[in-house]
Amino acid sequence: MRPARIPSRRLAALTAMVVVGAGPAFAEPSAEPRGPDLRGRLYDWADGVLVVAHRACHAPAPSRGMTAALPENSLAALDRCVALGVDMVEIDIRRTVDGALVVMHDPTVDRTTNGHGRVSEMSLREVKALRLRSPNGGPAEAPPTLGEYLARAQGRILVNLDVKEPIAEPVAQVVLASGAAGQVLVKARAEAGAAPMADLPPYSGLAFMPMVGAVNGRALGDPAGITALQVLAENRIPAIELCDLRRSEFKAVRAAARLARVRLWSNALAGKGLKGFWTRVRAGGAAADGRRTWARLIGDGVSVIQTNRPAALLDYLDARGLRGHAPPVVNAAL
Repeated sequence: MRPARIPSRRLAALTAMVVVGAGPAFAEPSAEPRGPDLRGRLYDWADGVLVVAHRACHAPAPSRGMTAALPENSLAALDRCVALGVDMVEIDIRRTVDGALVVMHDPTVDRTTNGHGRVSEMSLREVKALRLRSPNGGPAEAPPTLGEYLARAQGRILVNLDVKEPIAEPVAQVVLASGAAGQVLVKARAEAGAAPMADLPPYSGLAFMPMVGAVNGRALGDPAGITALQVLAENRIPAIELCDLRRSEFKAVRAAARLARVRLWSNALAGKGLKGFWTRVRAGGAAADGRRTWARLIGDGVSVIQTNRPAALLDYLDARGLRGHAPPVVNAAL
C-alpha cells in the first residue's frame, strides 16, 4: 500500500512553517515530565542518549564480565541487553512460506544458522528445526518467532522492528496481539509528499518512526521536507532515523526535528547515518563504531545511537554523564 500524498503547494507551506522557527529550538529543553513507562524516555527528546543494540547484544561485553559472543537476533542476546541496561534492541523480521513471522536478518538462513535456504521458501517447522550458530560452540537456540521474542521482551526492554519485506500489516497484527505493543517501535521509509505515515494503517495504532534519506544510494526526495511533514502526525513520532544523509541535508533535518521535539536516530556503522563521515574517520564498519563516531553524533544532536557495541557505548555515556541529561549540540553550525 503506497502512502497518501500531500499536494506539493501544501507541502511547501508546511515545510516553511517548520523551517522558519527552527533556530531557537536547538537549546530549549523538553518541558514534559519523564514517563515512568518504558516508552517515556524514548518520547522525551531531552532525556539523554539512548542505546539501541543492533541485532540485540550479540557482542562480548568484557567490561561487564560477559566475554562470550552470542548469536545475533537471539533470545540469549535479548537477555544480555536487559542485563546490561540497554534501552532498546533492534531485530529483523521476515516471513516464512506458511505466513509465520520469524526473527532473521538475512533473506537466507545460511550465515546465521546450521541450515541452508531462503526464509521465504521454508515453513515455520523447518525454521524451528534449525539452530542459530553459536560463536563459542555453546548451546544454541532455534530462531525465534516475532511472538516469542515480544513475549520474552515484555515489560523488560524496548524493541525496534526492522521489517525486511512488505509485511507491515501482519507484523502490526502480531504486535497488537502480543500485549507488548506499548514497547515496540516500528519504522519505514517516508517518501516525498507522503502524508504522515504514523497516522496511516498499519502504523496508526503503534509507535512509529519514519526513516529519511537515501536507499541504496537513491534519494527519496528532500529529507528536510519529508521530515517537516512527518512530524505533523497526530500519532506523535518519537524519532527520525537518518539514512545515508549528506551533512548539508542533515542540518535541515535536524532543525525540523528539534522544532518538533523529536529525537534524531543514527546507525553508528560505516556507510549509515551521515554519508561518508565514518569512512573518513576510520576504514571499516566495526572500527567506525567507536568513541570518535559517538562523540561526533552526540555533538551534532543525535540522541539515539544504534550500535554493535552497546556495552562500550553505555560505558562511554556513563563516563560523560549523558544518561538522563539533555545532550549538548556543540556543533550546531556544522
